[in-house]
Amino acid sequence: MSDARASLSEDDFLGGKLRLKQPTRGHRAGHDAVLLAAATPARPGERVVDLGAGVGAAGLAVAARVGAVDLVLVERDESLVDIARANLAANGMSGRAVVLDITASAAAFARAGLPPDSAERILMNPPFNDPARHRPSPDQGRRGAHEEDRDTLMAWLRAARRVLKPAGTVSLIWRADGIGRVLAALEDGFGAVTVLPVYPRPDAAAIRILVRATKGSKAMPVLLPGVCLNAQSTEASNDVQAVLRGAAVLPLSVL
Repeated sequence: MSDARASLSEDDFLGGKLRLKQPTRGHRAGHDAVLLAAATPARPGERVVDLGAGVGAAGLAVAARVGAVDLVLVERDESLVDIARANLAANGMSGRAVVLDITASAAAFARAGLPPDSAERILMNPPFNDPARHRPSPDQGRRGAHEEDRDTLMAWLRAARRVLKPAGTVSLIWRADGIGRVLAALEDGFGAVTVLPVYPRPDAAAIRILVRATKGSKAMPVLLPGVCLNAQSTEASNDVQAVLRGAAVLPLSVL
């Protein structure tokens, strides 16, 4: 795995409330991380676990909004974990970044301080591009961050289900045309599935879905009105820009 620390940029998120170092090459955090954070419910004092955290963008954005959470950033790439730790310190936030593969055993998670039934909130941005349908990136880091295999989502959700407390929530972002796979995967141990589509513009099909589900719930799924990244109306456009600036949240963040 290439060393992500070789060349770094320093970028503003949430309208400058958060400043993060990240590799100039490979997978780079952007709107997806901010939207995921804005769709994640959390309260002060809760344990919030960001699976596949990269440099920590989504998890740190949740902490920037909520304040005193017990934040754990989980990432398999040691060089990214080093950057995530630096980002925690540079933004004056408490929390831990640990080197851990999402597919690791329950015992490995426990050794990393994440035993079963220990977190209230989990958020994740799993690899979601089907390599059979998308041209693979020549960059190894970008390819690993974006490409799934058939079992990727199930493996990530198994880890989330194990670590979550009963009635804890998982929040994730996925490509919109994979909604069927997400709903099917969440049938094992989750309910109250709530889906928020993300449209690039009003006349286009959704490109992303933001999803929240509750461990052990039997409640029926809900489909919310979507949000548009490039809306024609000034009011709708301002709403999305407020989310990206960290001045507003998405409906999924409200329990």
